[in-house]
Amino acid sequence: MATRGEQFAGLTVALITPFRNGEVDFDALAQLVDWHVEQGTDCLAPVGTTGESPTLDHDEHERVIAAVVERARGRIKVMPGTGSNSTREALRLTRFAQRAGADGALMVGPYYNKPTQEGYVRHFATVAEAVDLPIVLYNIPGRTGSNILPETIARLAQWRNIVGVKEATGSMDQASSIMALCDLTILSGDDSLTLPLLSIGGRGVISVVGNIVPRDMKALLTSFEAGNIAEAIAWHRKLFPLCRDLLGAATNPIPIKTAMRMLGRDRGELRLPLCPMDAAGEEKLRRTLQDYGLLSAKSGS
Repeated sequence: MATRGEQFAGLTVALITPFRNGEVDFDALAQLVDWHVEQGTDCLAPVGTTGESPTLDHDEHERVIAAVVERARGRIKVMPGTGSNSTREALRLTRFAQRAGADGALMVGPYYNKPTQEGYVRHFATVAEAVDLPIVLYNIPGRTGSNILPETIARLAQWRNIVGVKEATGSMDQASSIMALCDLTILSGDDSLTLPLLSIGGRGVISVVGNIVPRDMKALLTSFEAGNIAEAIAWHRKLFPLCRDLLGAATNPIPIKTAMRMLGRDRGELRLPLCPMDAAGEEKLRRTLQDYGLLSAKSGS
């Protein structure tokens, strides 16, 4: 069955925000965009959780959106994070994303203030009615403290520019319920659950692991779409330890930035309140990268 939001099917990478001496490193950010174009990534989602948006000020948030869109220059889709627990702020950021030329907006459910289900509808509808930009909802109760219920998502599907859901509840039942109630495109918000979600009708993933192995994540998706289930399962099994340790060893994006530093892809700099992993955590992560074949046993950090 065809779904709305098909333009965001495939591999979207939740892009990190590189820092240098406490400031956004826009040169490094441009290089990351170029690299993902070369790797065949379908879409980039800057300034989300992985992009440390909670510690970017409003000016930085907008500058990162503008920089990624400008560097992409139509070579790769861009769906920046524009959510907030303030409807006014979410509206302002989404309007900016539209003016900048983004292909869509990824809007997380309001966090900390935990709106009612009616509050969710009014929040997202306010933004959807004010912009002419495809919106993908992002439901991650572990971060926001509250779940956007399937029935609420189905109500939101009444707005034609709400086209998809980044599903990060970890519940296949919730994802199945959404699919039964509306025609929104469902994207996995958990790398390790990508294949299970595809098996019930999901169409892709917004990936953290894709920051370092986009081609492998894309191979899993392509194999499944081609009907080569055995190959998709093989990719799932190969990727699983990497997904587990890059998302479970510490709060995202600490492990992925640490891994990128080890691989020479980023400085690994974080903003407080996020801080570096301890030595034991780094050693475990290094072994995971070695086991995957990304880092040689003789390589240092």
